[in-house]
Amino acid sequence: MKELTEYTAWALAEGIRAGAFTAQEVARAHLAQIAAAEPQVAAFLTVTAERALAAAGQIDARRAAGDPLPPLAGVPMGVKDNLCTEGVATTCASKMLETFVPPYTATAVERAEGAGAVSLGKLNMDEFAMGSSTENSHFQITRNPRDLSRVPGGSSGGAAAAVAAGECAFALGSDTGGSIRQPAAFCGVVGMKPTYGAVSRYGLVAFASSLDQVGPLTRTVRDNALVLNALAGKDSRDATSLDRDWGDFTAQLDGGVKGMRIALPREYFGRGLAPEIAAAIRGAADTFARLGAQVEEVSLPTLEYALPAYYVISSAEASSNLARFDGVKYGYRSPHYSDLDSLYKNTRTEGFGREVKRRILLGSFVLSSGYYDAYYKKAQQVRTLVKGDFDRILRDFDCILSPVAPTTAYKIGEKTADPLQMYLGDVYTVPVNIAGVPALALPCGADSQGLPIGMQLIGRPFGEGDLYRAGQAFEQEREGEKSCM
Repeated sequence: MKELTEYTAWALAEGIRAGAFTAQEVARAHLAQIAAAEPQVAAFLTVTAERALAAAGQIDARRAAGDPLPPLAGVPMGVKDNLCTEGVATTCASKMLETFVPPYTATAVERAEGAGAVSLGKLNMDEFAMGSSTENSHFQITRNPRDLSRVPGGSSGGAAAAVAAGECAFALGSDTGGSIRQPAAFCGVVGMKPTYGAVSRYGLVAFASSLDQVGPLTRTVRDNALVLNALAGKDSRDATSLDRDWGDFTAQLDGGVKGMRIALPREYFGRGLAPEIAAAIRGAADTFARLGAQVEEVSLPTLEYALPAYYVISSAEASSNLARFDGVKYGYRSPHYSDLDSLYKNTRTEGFGREVKRRILLGSFVLSSGYYDAYYKKAQQVRTLVKGDFDRILRDFDCILSPVAPTTAYKIGEKTADPLQMYLGDVYTVPVNIAGVPALALPCGADSQGLPIGMQLIGRPFGEGDLYRAGQAFEQEREGEKSCM
């Protein structure tokens, strides 16, 4: 018999509505899986078992009373630890916020819970979302459930690992330069970085405000569309959230790709891309063509400039956003100080980890009076060029197909001594954030070691529905091929 932890979010919600099992049974099954998996995976920083069972009990009571249930009723979720949760610690995996308990809840979490989801706790991440491997957490290193000797990706590594390990049916993550999509690819799950402004950033601890976006990680494309239905929409508390009718992302899922035009930028297949990944992406292109899509090679000449521009812009914004952590208002305060200057200096020296300090220093440098024009201003000009390239391609194509990362999941500790090599792993994901467009990552194969390979579908602004439709068609075709083997 299939275990409850193996069900998709869609199937769990349907089963609870039909009375096949209760929300509390589902919650207990996932809490038991957390207890079994955590000694190896280490995805959770905080488990809120009592809250979860109480919330599940309310769902069961509503069903017993004959009340209609919301779309995510009883579905267990995990929450990345940079999304504020009232009464539950929100640490950003940093010593700086080790004891911080917010007095409010992030809009994305509120909306997921309002749609019936049951939160099981907070998930590990790279400190303040700065990293690509979840090795930069102050508290613990999360391991990839597909191979425990390897990283799960980052910064939403805890979220991807928890979904892959069956500890929750879906997770909420954040994506500044690939932090949902890259761990989704490494762990073999589905991750969506929505259009900038689709999901409220209220209650998301800021890294780079013009790039950050909240999104879901799930097992299937259908689950992802179901969760984004709950998250997307205008929020009066976030001026960057968009006021538009997002519709139902699940409504278009089974429309197929016949007649769609898919672009394949040749620059994505340059030096540094593992041959097995290149072959898997080209294989995905062949699958789309076989399903009726028109696939054509195009040029995206600004790709090589996007990565340095991203690190200049994101570090500049991080240095500004993290200035609030001064040891005065909230968070960690160094006990070693004699005046205000030493309080600031020692608090930040002791409270921030090495990678966060590196980016603050870089950001402060590029914003300084002598270097602003040479670095920050030029990076913003490159941003305009990158966005122009995407606009040009997406005028004629429904979406762009690309790799998510140049390699599959690497060994823990393999790249920690070389930050530049770690940064180069973001080369295919950061242009999406710079342009503000949506992108969906989903599995498209495995390498010779059995590690998941992820592909990325990049769409027009507000084109999430097209990405889900294409992703669903590919996922169904792949499942059909597996069943015939």
